[in-house]
Amino acid sequence: MSCTLCILAAGLGSRFKGGIKQLEPFGPNGEIIMDYSIYDAVEAGFDKVVFIIRKDIRDAFDKMIGNRISKYVKIDYVYQELDCLPEGYSVPEGRVKPWGHGHAVCCCKGVINEPFAVINADDFYGKEAFVKLHDFLCNENSDRKKLHLGMAGFILKNTLSDFGAVNRGVCEVKDSMLTDVVETYNIRRENDGKVYSGKEETAELDENCYVSMNMWACPDGFIDKLNGMFTDFMKENKDSLTAEFLLPAGIDTMIKTGVADCKLLETHDKWFGVTYKEDKPTVKADIAKLIEAGVYPEKLWK
Repeated sequence: MSCTLCILAAGLGSRFKGGIKQLEPFGPNGEIIMDYSIYDAVEAGFDKVVFIIRKDIRDAFDKMIGNRISKYVKIDYVYQELDCLPEGYSVPEGRVKPWGHGHAVCCCKGVINEPFAVINADDFYGKEAFVKLHDFLCNENSDRKKLHLGMAGFILKNTLSDFGAVNRGVCEVKDSMLTDVVETYNIRRENDGKVYSGKEETAELDENCYVSMNMWACPDGFIDKLNGMFTDFMKENKDSLTAEFLLPAGIDTMIKTGVADCKLLETHDKWFGVTYKEDKPTVKADIAKLIEAGVYPEKLWK
């Protein structure tokens, strides 16, 4: 079965100073985090990659990764533009903020017509998650009544940064099925060794709970359903300069209204990413350890 990897790469990281963080080199031969995600996805069986980007960074993407990757896997580009809106709607005057990554996936209508997985461009997920998402897409078929989705569930303690707080979607699960994703902010490990969230009102979290890292397996028909939800979103937010249509929120609504269900696909790999500039040396060291252990070749693309 043909499966596509959809990479959300339209945004700039506000907490990562000094350039486009998705294009920062981390490997010994200038590889960026996306190189490792795509390498793992191709090994798992994905045969197409779609980059969702801003049109103004297309040349940078081609130079850093697109031209190189196209020799090994089919690629395509989707541009997340503010005016990519349902018929009858227009961009409110003064709006410069993107409509969110749920909208980014909506922009893929007509480009992705097969089962696909969605990931962030600046997150390292590990091999296990790609295998599980690909296998899920190949084996699960959505029926006429309900879409069957999958989500890579990471263990919270494997997704923390040593250099500041992070935001995560904390998952509630019953019988291996996702029942809720609660956006939880300012998650960090304190000096007592425990993990907390919040600022003024703090709460202790179970470090072994599941969290979403925005890594989803989506069947045929998903983008059409999501576009319908985005139209509903625009009805309520047509004049907003800041409202965002977020992918986890859209999926959560699908689950709670019976449009879809979502299986949690547990993964034990350690996530790492570049939330903060200070994360960069740690990420480079982590990748070097994986190469030394033989998980990746020193040069990914021969």
